[in-house]
Amino acid sequence: MPLMKQLQVPHLSNLEIKPSLSHISKILDLQKREYIGIANWPQYNYKPEVSFSIAHYEHSIFLKYYITENETKAVYTEINQPVYRDSCVEFFIGFGNNKEYYNFEFNSIGTCLAGFGAGRENRKQLPAAVIGQIEFETFRHPTENQNCYWELCLAIPASVFCYHNLSDLAGQSCKGNFYKCGDDLAQPHFLTWNNIKSKEPNFHLPQFFGEIILAHKPAQINLI
Repeated sequence: MPLMKQLQVPHLSNLEIKPSLSHISKILDLQKREYIGIANWPQYNYKPEVSFSIAHYEHSIFLKYYITENETKAVYTEINQPVYRDSCVEFFIGFGNNKEYYNFEFNSIGTCLAGFGAGRENRKQLPAAVIGQIEFETFRHPTENQNCYWELCLAIPASVFCYHNLSDLAGQSCKGNFYKCGDDLAQPHFLTWNNIKSKEPNFHLPQFFGEIILAHKPAQINLI
């Protein structure tokens, strides 16, 4: 059996009804970071520094990536263009025991490619109007050693999971993985959070997804 990481996604409490993404970004900066650092394929051994933090609040998943790499490329500007050819971070998630899962792929300027299906082939692209519900903020600047550093903060509402009827994300048990790639960069790379075993780079292997648990709401305590 593949080794499966487990990720406990905290439920944020005491938020405003509609918190700004800038506020969420600051909260995510304080959360524990997970690392996307497994280079599964020896022919692609370049490893940028990549981490993420994640949380949720009832109707949205909040996700923030932190990337340092020696080249950042952002050619694609339209929804559902092949952003994996750019400097790209990805989030795949499936709910329950369903074979189908969602893939969300973003370049460093926030352009998104998203789809749904059971594997790499014959995926259904999510409509632009659905993808447009995802809020994002990006931050990018060169570092002292001429590397590029960028951040991407995302708010993914439950309505974006349009093949499911998710009234509340709290308590959902999911499977998924997190990735960093850049197919058309000078140093192509394919990094994963949970390990994948395949001859060639392929992120669409749900048997290698980790477990993602969206925590329940904190218990309410009534003081007398």
